[in-house]
Amino acid sequence: MESLKTNLVLDAKGLACPMPIVKTKKAMNELEPGQVLEVQATDKGSRADIKAWAQSSGHQYIGTVEEGDVLKHYLRKASGEETIERKHPNVTNNEELEKKLEANDQIVVLDVREAAEYAFNHIPNAISIPMGELDDRLDELKKEDEIFVVCRTGNRSDFAAQKLTEKGFKNVINVVPGMSQWSGKTTSMNS
Repeated sequence: MESLKTNLVLDAKGLACPMPIVKTKKAMNELEPGQVLEVQATDKGSRADIKAWAQSSGHQYIGTVEEGDVLKHYLRKASGEETIERKHPNVTNNEELEKKLEANDQIVVLDVREAAEYAFNHIPNAISIPMGELDDRLDELKKEDEIFVVCRTGNRSDFAAQKLTEKGFKNVINVVPGMSQWSGKTTSMNS
């Protein structure tokens, strides 16, 4: 396939989440509205992350092309009035979630990190649905449940919480900062 016309190419190969997004945000700031950014990444989770970030920030996710191990993501910068970055309004911190778990409250913990991240450590009984699979697996969740969404830093979980709320889930809480700072109980595939 011939390469698509872009205004800027960002090399994010070899970087793990959240670095491709961090670099994408920075590169996007340098572009003029309407210009196209190509992000080259090797992180498999970057497709879902970049798509979700584009949706929440108002930029246009055009698509992704796979070439060997490299994912080439294409984004179009929106004009000023299109780009208010939304945040899910319902947020809690790790300590509050830990208290709820200890009190055995009837809550659901949804982990939207990639399956490999989840396998290495996760909150006991957390449901693993990677961000990129969320749309296809909504039926695994109940709309009336109190759902606490976690990821590594609170970024992907923010997108996921917005998405669930848009789909009619009433009680969705984003947990910040998430697993990167989690000090409560965890289990892994080995235990």
